[in-house]
Amino acid sequence: MSGEPTKPRTGDVKPAQETGQGGALPEATRSTGDDIAAFVARARAMSPHAAGAKGRLIFALDATLSRQPTWDMACALQADMFREAGALGSLDIRLVYYRGYNECRATGWISDSAKLAGLMSRIDCRGGNTQIGRVLSEARREAAASGVRAVVFVGDAMEENVDNLCATAGELGMLKVPVFVFQEGHDVAAEQAFREIARLTGGAWVRFDPGAAAQLRELLRAAAADAAGGREALLRLSKTASGAAKLIGQMR
Repeated sequence: MSGEPTKPRTGDVKPAQETGQGGALPEATRSTGDDIAAFVARARAMSPHAAGAKGRLIFALDATLSRQPTWDMACALQADMFREAGALGSLDIRLVYYRGYNECRATGWISDSAKLAGLMSRIDCRGGNTQIGRVLSEARREAAASGVRAVVFVGDAMEENVDNLCATAGELGMLKVPVFVFQEGHDVAAEQAFREIARLTGGAWVRFDPGAAAQLRELLRAAAADAAGGREALLRLSKTASGAAKLIGQMR
């Protein structure tokens, strides 16, 4: 991602590059019966925490205008995810964000916290509606194609069809990809949707207070532990870290 990402035209889809350059994501799609059968087969064949495998985590953020303070906070805290994972193995992170009118983008897989921070620092928040469906669809596509161990989503609102979101979440659940939803604030409609997404994927929903960097840091560390080391690593962390304890208490 070099410089400020340009606003994509509707239907203008470019693949994300391993260099970290941003790519626009396609519209969220509904799966057919054949698609779902393929997802189930893929889930059964995958070993999500095989020895020596690199952890892959999708880090998704609402970048609409109200989110600028939290975006800046997440930018400062994302290195903690890499540090937590470093004690267990390694971690690649793919940043996915939406903002403005019909703009939803993803970076390539990044294994360096400084590089991810640099990319995030060049992105500003812009007004627009939520596009959580596109985030979940991208996670589903990437999980089926190359494997994803966990998804983290940080947001405060939901303005989409909740049944469509839950359908895609259910497919992620079949692929054994937990979604950790960290909600800022107290939007009731968002909470209902976020809780259901977490439940369907075997993940967890946790609310954090606006501007609470310490809370968000602990939650991101816990998600990184799960992505890098699996449920056992998260369970060990839960003995000493409150964020991990909140996640493990909900996960099936």
